[in-house]
Order: sequence, then C-alpha cells, then structure tokens
Amino acid sequence: MTLQGKKIVLGICGGIAAYKTPDLVRKLTAEGAQVRVVLNQSASHFVSELALQAVSGFPVSTDLLDPSAEAAMGHIELAKWADVLLIAPVTANTMAKLAHGIADDLLTTLYLATTAQVCLAPAMNQQMWKAKPTQHNLSLLQNYGIHLLGPADGAQACGDIGPGRMLEPEDIVKSLSSLCNPVQPLAGKRLLITAGPTRECLDPVRFISNHSSGKMGFAIAEQARNQGAEVTLVTGPVALTTPKGVQRINVESAAQMLDAVMAEVNQHDIFVATAAVADYRAQAVADNKIKKNDDELTLTFVKNPDILKTVAGLPKPPFCVGFAAESQDVEAYAKRKLADKKLDMIAANDITIAGLGFNSDANALNVFWPGGRQDLPAQPKLALAVALLNLISERYQEKQDTQSL
Repeated sequence: MTLQGKKIVLGICGGIAAYKTPDLVRKLTAEGAQVRVVLNQSASHFVSELALQAVSGFPVSTDLLDPSAEAAMGHIELAKWADVLLIAPVTANTMAKLAHGIADDLLTTLYLATTAQVCLAPAMNQQMWKAKPTQHNLSLLQNYGIHLLGPADGAQACGDIGPGRMLEPEDIVKSLSSLCNPVQPLAGKRLLITAGPTRECLDPVRFISNHSSGKMGFAIAEQARNQGAEVTLVTGPVALTTPKGVQRINVESAAQMLDAVMAEVNQHDIFVATAAVADYRAQAVADNKIKKNDDELTLTFVKNPDILKTVAGLPKPPFCVGFAAESQDVEAYAKRKLADKKLDMIAANDITIAGLGFNSDANALNVFWPGGRQDLPAQPKLALAVALLNLISERYQEKQDTQSL
C-alpha cells in the first residue's frame, strides 16, 4: 500500500466537487492511510459529516475551538498529528486566505500551525482559476512549497469548459502516492540549467534586455533537484529565490553566462538552456551616460555568442535541451533550431498566447526531438517542469542505451 501508515488531514471547502470526498477518503484509506476530516462551514452544504465519519472512522472536525479536543486546542492537535494536509477541493477564497495567512476558521488555522506537507486540489469556475488574483495567490503558495494537484480541464457544473475541475479521487490518490514515495529518475545525474534574461549595457545607466522572469528555469531546477539530480543554475538578473539544494551562479551579460556555463559544463550530464539570452550587444559601451542631444540615436550592435550551440558543438557534449520562444511558425522554427544546433531536444512555446510564457506562472510547451514530439498542455510551471524532466530523463536514458550498444 503506497500510503501505508500516512496520517492525512483532509480539508474540505465549499464547492460542488465536495460531493466526491467520501469516495476520496475511501480510496485513501484503501491505500493504508489514516484520514481525519476537517469540514469548513460552506462545505457542509455539499457533503454530510455523517458520511465522512463513516468512511474515515474518525469524528469530523468543524469548529476552531472544540472543547472535546485537547482543551479547546483541536487545531494544534491535528496540526501535530498530520503527515500531510490535503485540501480537496480548495476554493479560490480559501487559496486567497492561505496565501495571505488569514486564519479565521479551523482549516486555515490548522494550515498555519502544521509542519506537514500541504497539497491543494483546486476546484472552481474556469475564469476564476484564470483570474489574475487567483494566479498571483497560486504563485505565492507555490513559493511556500505547497504542492498543487490539478486542476483538470473539462466541462464544469456551471456549463463552462476549461481548467478548474478538481482531479478525480483516484488521480488525487496517485499524485499523493507519488509525492510520498518520490521516484528519482535523475538520481546521480548532474544538470546545468540557464535561466532568466541577460542584460547588455549601453552605458553606465542603460541596458537592453527582455521580458524573461526566469520562472521556468527555476521551476526546472527545483524539480530536477526533487528528482535526485545535482543542479547548477546559471541565472541572469531575476527576483527569484534559489531553490533548496541548488547551486546558483549569478551573471548579467551573455558573455558572462557563456563563461559561467563553459566553466561548469564538463562536470554535467544534461544541459537545459531556458535562459532568454540577448542575440546582440552594443559594439561599444559608452563610458559615460549617453546624453539626449539629437532626435535620433544610432547604435551599432554585434552578435552575441550562441551559448547552446557552443555547448552542443563540444567534442563530448552533454545531453542538450534548448528552448524556443516564438511568436509565429512555432513548430517550423523549433525544428530548424533542433537541427541547426544539433540538439537532443527542444521545448517551444508560443508567446502570443495570453496568460502563458513570459512573466506568467503557467506555460505550455511543444517538445521536439529527432523523430519525435510531445505536446505538454498549459499548466503551472512547476508541474510543467516535472512533465518536461520526465521526457528529458526518458530520452537521455534512450541515448545512453543506444551509445552503449
């Protein structure tokens, strides 16, 4: 049983998907878990305490101050007991409370009081899920180390179609089992990752750059570390926290990024180039601030070195994965880069799709390799990183097996 002995507190919020939670409890207990249920006030309109108590074997908790539990400190009792706090379904309202530390009921107070792993299975209308405040709250929660399970995409109770459905109970159990029993396909492997933009100076004040936030590269670094890899992250200027266990090297220009990569690359098995490196730099950087004298200003730019092509062209290159952010003919440009740079794999995204890519917490990728392709649908970048790393791991192993024949 994959969840044998795990102590799970299941928090249930007020959404139509709450009717599935007795089945979720039953499936969790069938995997060997002990389940205690916390039902918030709105959830009680969708599912009964009696049904949840019957399938869990424990009384259902609803009140913050329960005189029958630990001298009216039931939230501390449950917080210490839990190995995992699973909130399914979690609504947009509760996500907002969790993101901002509002503890006004038993469930949100328990969240602040526990050291258990926290997992959220969202359920809400597709537009509520896409709304900027919800996505901002999601970003905060993921920065806190919370794991997101879903949401799924499809028909909703309101008649809309899109992302926001709670995962089915069996899928939640599978995801939770994977989290509690992590497979580490990259154990023993060393990954070198570039992330973020580069800055190319024009004078002591100004520079040219791009919209890259570095979130995709940092997500890949974090998840590669979770999959057992040794990770070195070479990053341009970004406002992101270094993932736990990842070695970080900060650079600014394309030339600095190239130097950092070349100093490290021979010690690594896989190179993932997510950085949005400036293609050009000023031929000459002014010693002093360029003054506004004329109506027009002419600057001469020269081409920057192609870091990915340089690495792929080494006598013994690592497994090379490129990224292509395109605004048109995404597949054609990606396949051309794959061939021209002699890459093992390339992940392409369409930057014209609203809400995805640059500065977003979500993305979608079309992944190509010689003779193959797989499309990874729109999802949070941390989840997308897992899907991409699984592909990289598979293709890397296939290449190793072929070379050993």
